[in-house]
Amino acid sequence: MRAAALWGTAGSVVLSALVAAPAGGATALPASPGTPGSPESVGTAKAAQRASATGIRFGPCAADEQVEAPVQCGTVRVPLDYARPDGRHISLTVSRVNATGTARQGAFVFNPGGPGASGMYFPMIGAFPEWKRIAAAYDLVGYAPRGVGRSAPLSCQDPGQFVKAPTQSPTHPSDSYKKERIAQAKSYARGCERRAGAALRHYTTLNNARDLEVLRAALGESKLTFMGASYGTYVGAVYATLFPSHVRRMVLDSAVNPDPKGIWYRNNLDQSAAFERRWADFRTWVAKHDKAYGLGRTAEEVQGSYERVRAAVSAHPAGGLVGPGELQAAYLKTGYYDDYWPMRAAALSAYLDGRPELLVQQAAPVTGAAAETENANAVYTAVECNDAAWPTDFRTWDRDATRLARTAPFESWDNAWANLPCAYWPAPRQRPVDVRAAAGALPPTLILAAERDAATPYAGALELERRLGGARLVTERGAGQHGVGGGPNACVNAHLDAYVLEGTLPPRGTACAPHEEPRPLSPADGESRQARPETSSATLLRRPV
Repeated sequence: MRAAALWGTAGSVVLSALVAAPAGGATALPASPGTPGSPESVGTAKAAQRASATGIRFGPCAADEQVEAPVQCGTVRVPLDYARPDGRHISLTVSRVNATGTARQGAFVFNPGGPGASGMYFPMIGAFPEWKRIAAAYDLVGYAPRGVGRSAPLSCQDPGQFVKAPTQSPTHPSDSYKKERIAQAKSYARGCERRAGAALRHYTTLNNARDLEVLRAALGESKLTFMGASYGTYVGAVYATLFPSHVRRMVLDSAVNPDPKGIWYRNNLDQSAAFERRWADFRTWVAKHDKAYGLGRTAEEVQGSYERVRAAVSAHPAGGLVGPGELQAAYLKTGYYDDYWPMRAAALSAYLDGRPELLVQQAAPVTGAAAETENANAVYTAVECNDAAWPTDFRTWDRDATRLARTAPFESWDNAWANLPCAYWPAPRQRPVDVRAAAGALPPTLILAAERDAATPYAGALELERRLGGARLVTERGAGQHGVGGGPNACVNAHLDAYVLEGTLPPRGTACAPHEEPRPLSPADGESRQARPETSSATLLRRPV
């Protein structure tokens, strides 16, 4: 599920008849190697013991980390294969800013999700007002998970080829286009195997959770205080299942649905259905501000304006670089974050007024970020393909995406193409972890969720609350922001602070009113501001997207 790239899942009821399996040749899997006493469990304990003795030597950060003092950086060594803790090791990069106050509570570790996102920037969050109290009490710690950035980086394709533009993105693809994408998916999967070799199988959520345990030990923490966003919630939930007694406090923001039956094929279908609703939210907002944008007075009229732009860039790519594929990728962000709404609406309006520059600026690939973009996608693909069984017969994908696209055309096929390499994956698959922990065995956790989140639909938060004993869920009603903690909602932030700083949980069923909707931005204002969201703690937290 693309959530935080890519990055994230209530379409379950809508899709229950669609994907009762996964069907179509999904591979039978062995038992998960996460049980106590398994070689991986023994290896994790050994690696954590070593890390505790070694610690992390922090110092100035490398220039390509793009973080500045007072952030410091270091590395922690983890086994590539936890069943062989004395074998090959890889180094994960870690960043830290020490607590600014005198009453330090420990390290606060953050995972931004993905899979494939780096959290190295996270310690900079302490400069923002929403995070000052937490930054005073905790060392803020970020890290790049295995495969990401400088942490034994994974690559599956030449970066320049990966971001090559313009591209197509048909809502209802032809048979010839499907054959083309099947060939691309097979080639991509082979590229992952060729470039990573035998290491490919070790990029998994289970190993990400084990790496987190080693990082805890290396930081000198007897128990982990952790916040995960999007896919980071799944890493946290798996960690809580494997190491419940090692958790101190855990915040899970915008939760992946952890039901093993949904990991990951069904979850991606649920996500596509949810994006259709969120796309409608954006169009409704644009229609409400028709005086500013002139794109239509109803959501349907706004859709018509979007389709005119889509047809135009299909025939004549904007700036030679923005075709339907780039347009779709740019406007997918409106489903994640509503502070993109003003600038995306301004770009459509300016384009239809004969000024394509704003659209090009927002949607064209950033060539300087090609390596980072390809790396993130490689890790995303490897983790999701390795984690679980996927249908291996394209007829299953074709059936499900075709049916879903009739009611949810906005993202259904693009989501399918993004994950199709998993149908032809060369590495062994794992059985997803049965996430659960009994109350008392695991300290109470805090779950945050927006009711209309598309990347990680709200049903996932409800499922996670059921599976983690003692967990409490705070819901932002009527909102769809992906990642709500430390953002613009003061009510949500108050519950976050109370839990992280004092261990105080809200009552069951706690809800907050939605944050304020964004204000419209005229096309002229969008051009003068270069169409970027204002820097805030919320935009920094989602920097990888």
